[in-house]
Amino acid sequence: MYGVAVAALGMLSTIAIGLAIDAYGPISDNAGGIAEMAGMSHRIRERTDALDAAGNTTAAIGKGFAIGSAALVSLALFGAFVSRAGVTTVDVLTPKVFIGLIVGAMLPYWFSAMTMKSVGSAALKMVEEVRRQFNTI
Repeated sequence: MYGVAVAALGMLSTIAIGLAIDAYGPISDNAGGIAEMAGMSHRIRERTDALDAAGNTTAAIGKGFAIGSAALVSLALFGAFVSRAGVTTVDVLTPKVFIGLIVGAMLPYWFSAMTMKSVGSAALKMVEEVRRQFNTI
């Protein structure tokens, strides 16, 4: 289990740099949009597009690292729990264990659905506000 914990720590240690580069992507994208609207040189837009692409690539790689490290950390936590609790066998056909497995498998999808629903409702409110401002201006 020590090796699993060290592997997870190694993966997590790269996340700070990845997040910093990921945060720079939208900034360079907005800068490119401003440069295009201001009628600046096409070279500037090419440079900001390259920086934005680097940010997007780093974000995708960082998400893979985050998922992998989360899986390793959950494995380490489960191993620590099993060794500390002294559990030798787990009968999956026991109703409590089976219900726990079903609920545990359902929770990520449930939280994802709640998150997507809240993002959708916030986006709808923003669109309504933009329409309201267009009508009043």
